[in-house]
Amino acid sequence: MLCIIQARMSSKRLKGKVLMKLNDEPILGLIIRRLKNTNISKKKIIVATSSHYSDLPIINYCKKKKINFYKGNLNNVASRFFNVLKKKKTKFFLRISGDSPFIDPKVIQYIINFTKKRKFDVYTNVFPRTFPKGQSIEIINKNIYMNYYSKIKLKSQKEHITKFFYDNSKLFKIKNFFNKKNYSKKNMSVDTRSDFKKASKAIKNISYKKFESLSWNKILERY
Repeated sequence: MLCIIQARMSSKRLKGKVLMKLNDEPILGLIIRRLKNTNISKKKIIVATSSHYSDLPIINYCKKKKINFYKGNLNNVASRFFNVLKKKKTKFFLRISGDSPFIDPKVIQYIINFTKKRKFDVYTNVFPRTFPKGQSIEIINKNIYMNYYSKIKLKSQKEHITKFFYDNSKLFKIKNFFNKKNYSKKNMSVDTRSDFKKASKAIKNISYKKFESLSWNKILERY
């Protein structure tokens, strides 16, 4: 499974958030730590950032940590994914947002395993959302994405690459995963300074070894 993490430094609400440190490690690094507890190998992880000068720190970080990266259009995230996928052989790809340090590896793996049993175009847990924000997991069929890429026209769809598929859900086979309890109003992503402070509190005094496999439920209890 190919995993593409979209990341940029120029977030309007919290600039530089993807490299802000929680427990002495950048958020981007924490995401990759969490992915270690899935069957996705490090060589299958790609950080899709931009070629804009503001994202040079992300590129330097990836080089330092030997993380694969692609640099493309700053505002057209959909084109970044398209260009990455052109060069990669994969049946499906996983999209992760760079502001989700607590993304749950067990939930990721569960959905990955499901892709082997059923034939859907999109596997998601946000249509509708019952997991907290920051636990968004979306797996898309590569061929479907490539075939429909030219139809992604709206600015909002270029920024949020799965929005096109949700906006046109009647055209696609979409499998949604529900949590038993609706936590859609809870937020575990880091989008503002306030979010960062809450996330810092949640991860405080947790060893990296424990953190890598700790469930989102247990982390949310610390908020």
